[in-house]
Amino acid sequence: MRDTRESRLLLVLLIAIAFALITVDIRGGEDSPVDGARRAAASVFGPVEEGMSSAVDPIGNAIGAVRDSGERHDRIAELERQNAALKAKLGSDDRNRSRLRQLDGMLKKAGAGQYGIKGAEVIGIGAAQGFSWTVTIDAGANDGIKRDMTVLNADGLVGRVTTVGPGTATVLLANDPDFTVGTRMEKTDELGFATGQGDRPLSVQLLNGKAKVKKGDRLVTFGSQKDRPFVPGVPVGEVVRVDPSGGDLTRNVYVKPYVGFTKLDIVGVVVEAPREDPRDTVLPKKPEKPKPIPTVTVTATPSGKPEDGAAEGTADGPANGAADGPADGAADDTGNTGNTGNADTGNDEQ
Repeated sequence: MRDTRESRLLLVLLIAIAFALITVDIRGGEDSPVDGARRAAASVFGPVEEGMSSAVDPIGNAIGAVRDSGERHDRIAELERQNAALKAKLGSDDRNRSRLRQLDGMLKKAGAGQYGIKGAEVIGIGAAQGFSWTVTIDAGANDGIKRDMTVLNADGLVGRVTTVGPGTATVLLANDPDFTVGTRMEKTDELGFATGQGDRPLSVQLLNGKAKVKKGDRLVTFGSQKDRPFVPGVPVGEVVRVDPSGGDLTRNVYVKPYVGFTKLDIVGVVVEAPREDPRDTVLPKKPEKPKPIPTVTVTATPSGKPEDGAAEGTADGPANGAADGPADGAADDTGNTGNTGNADTGNDEQ
């Protein structure tokens, strides 16, 4: 259509008519004169609009879904990253707290025994040099570690150093079958030798076959000459079983070690022995036995006749006995005395 004067007038006229119809429709409300025309138009163009909408909506929905899915994916990924970081932080905090507890306990043990120690971390577990129970620690010759040094942790005796490298060392654990350490019983000072038995209790051979030993007795290391490979006073374990002596020169007992050899983490190598034998001071304190609670028994006293009877028996018995006894005795003694006097008089006269 060419842009001419007539076309412009026609456009203005159509716009005016449209405004007029809108005004009439609004003022007419439900009785609008164009309501019938609107319904007819709706019945004609409605199905066409629905068809177009059904054809276009999936595309719009898909586009929106793709856009929203991208945003959701980003949010989920970010939440997953935050969750993973939080778990890692919590796990790290728990592990750090556990390691701090171990270190604190080990330092207290070293302080009680006056041991000079070098802290180390277990970095490997496994067989080495034919030994079946060994660990590798991250301290070696550069840290002052030497062969045949005592190794302990917060619980007690771990083992001894067998091989030393520049930055690492191998520790033979106390439960290894090739491990032997001299022991001393708490209080009684009975001496023996403890040998590892893997995941079973240590076997301790006491030198005194008549030694009095019971379940729950505790042992510490006896110590070695020049404190190598063992310093004295390190807790070893508690007796869990005692074999009958049977008249043998020695006696066997079985000891549960204080140390859990399958969960070692922080350990200490004794690089300086104590000046004096700590004896039993490094052993953990024994739990206090619960004190028995005193019980009071209240017995109800029956009323009535039993009280009367008891009163009568108490009153009558002692009174009668006191009255009868002395009186009878006095009478008998007097009579006998008189008879004796008469007999003697008679004899004298004759």
